[in-house]
This record gives sequence, structure tokens and C-alpha cells, in this order.
Amino acid sequence: MPLIRNRAAHVRRAVVTGGAGFLGSHLCGKLLEEGVEVLCLDNFLTGTPRNVEHLLSEPGFRCLRYDVTDFVHVSGPVDLVLHLASPASPVDYLRFPVETLNVGSIGTWHALGLAREKQARFLLASTSEVYGDPQVHPQPESYWGHVNPVGPRGVYDEAKRYAEAMTTAYRTARGVDTAIVRIFNTFGPRMRPDDGRAVPTFVRQALAGEPITVTGDGLQTRSVCYVDDLVRGILALALSGEPGPVNIGNPHEMTVARIAEDVIRACGSSSTVRFVDRPVDDPQVRRPDTALARERLGWEPRVSWEDGLARTVAWFRDALAAPAGPELTVVR
Repeated sequence: MPLIRNRAAHVRRAVVTGGAGFLGSHLCGKLLEEGVEVLCLDNFLTGTPRNVEHLLSEPGFRCLRYDVTDFVHVSGPVDLVLHLASPASPVDYLRFPVETLNVGSIGTWHALGLAREKQARFLLASTSEVYGDPQVHPQPESYWGHVNPVGPRGVYDEAKRYAEAMTTAYRTARGVDTAIVRIFNTFGPRMRPDDGRAVPTFVRQALAGEPITVTGDGLQTRSVCYVDDLVRGILALALSGEPGPVNIGNPHEMTVARIAEDVIRACGSSSTVRFVDRPVDDPQVRRPDTALARERLGWEPRVSWEDGLARTVAWFRDALAAPAGPELTVVR
């Protein structure tokens, strides 16, 4: 049975902020597949219209150039607000620190206001970064985290922590039906090759035959989840009555060095590994405790690392070889 019609037949129209980003575009596509009309709002600071180019001809899809830190007004009924707007990679939020803080605070406030006005279910896309460099492993939702608020990563970590607090306040004090998902490392098609995260960086370097730049000694760990699994988990939470926070991510933990080796192999590359300085406040370990997602949502990842990596490499191979097309036009 289709996911939406099986769980929430009343969801007819959804607003996705940050809908032209990597993850947002996949969510828009899945909602449309399930018969939900989608309004995508994005200022294209880090997202791109090309991520939703294949959706622009769909009768139930509309994409607007929109900055949710200015205001949010949507005409007509809305049943679901998915708030994903934010720079999400270190390269981006270090380049746009104030914008990152603003969208986590003002943007979340505006998106919650829209949900309250429309009496819609609201989902905040939070992050495993709220756990910082964790001292508890794996990380359950009950762990409060170990974050440096004045470090270079603090603008993103604290923006999301503040957004969680505001979302909770709107639930308890304003009666808004809210949920919080804590997203762990995700990979798949439509990631930018230059966004600085490990998998797209390694794939780009391997396909070009360049050295794979692994930070530190490569023994730090990550748990990476294929985007289709993550989207399924986000929508399972959005269409449930759970408030969260709920971790969604793959509990299979690997060293960064292992990830680099697997990428080289999947690309059939002759690249070698080059170790470089590790960023400040880079987490040593990262693995979700997903017991709550299994128990409350019936969710667990299905796509293996090897299968997801093969799909991702195939997409990058085609995308990097394709000539740049003309600038796409969206509704302003």
C-alpha cells in the first residue's frame, strides 16, 4: 500500500522548506508519488532548482524562490509542514554562519507559525550534530549532547538545538502538532560533489583519480544511511502521532578510512588515500541508537551500504560527465 494513503489519507497538501536541497528534493518526490500536492520553498543558498527539475512538470508540484527568514505566507489549506531549510554541510554553514543561525531560529519560528495558522502537522529536520562530539555511544534520544557553542561548528549545532527547543515550546504552549527527527549522516544521488561531506567528496576524488583526502587518522567513525531509507523514516514519523525526537539513521558503523577504501573500490579507481588535518570539533564517533524508531515507527534501514554506494557512484558518474545546462526558472 502507498505510504501516505495507508497512514494518513487526510494529507493532501504539504509545504517543504528547503525542498530544492539534497534531502528536500527526495522528500518532495516521494510525497508526489503518494498523491500529495507539494509546495517547495527554497532560497537556493545551497539548494538548486536542478534538484527538482524532474518535478517541475508535475501538476501537483510548485517551487517558489522563498527565504523563510523573511516571512512565510501560503494561501490555501496545508496539512503538513516539513521544515528542512538550512545549510547542512560544514562547508556551507562555515561559509554562511549567520544565515545558518537565522534559519534555525527565525526560519523555524516562521515555519511553526505557518503550521499553527493552518492547523497542520509540523516536522523539524534536526540533526545528529545536536549530540556534538558524543561521550555516550551509540547516541540515544535521551542523551543531551556534548557541543562546543563557540567552536566553528557551533552555528549549526546550536541552531538546531534552539530549533528543537522552539518546536517543543510550540507543541506544549501553542498546541501545534509537532515532531522532531534527528537525521544522521545520509548519502545518495543529488549531493553536491563540492559540499565537503565524506561520501560525495570521496566519490568525486575517486572518479577523477585524485588522492582521497581522509582527515586525521581515519579511525573516527560514521554511520551512513541511504537517502531512500531516510526519506521513508522521516515520513513515517511525520505521519505518526509521535512528537520525537526520534533518531533516523543507519546503525551500521564504519571508520572513515573504510568508507574511503570502499569508495575507491566501487569507483574502480586508482586513487590512493592522503591523510590531512582533522577539522576542529570533528566528532570521533557517530552512531544512532534506533530502538525508538523500530519500536514506535516500525522503521529500520533496508538499503545496504554497498548497494547504496553503487547507486550513488552511478549517479555521480553521469552527473559529472553531463554538460551544464541553462539556468532553470522557478516562480519567484
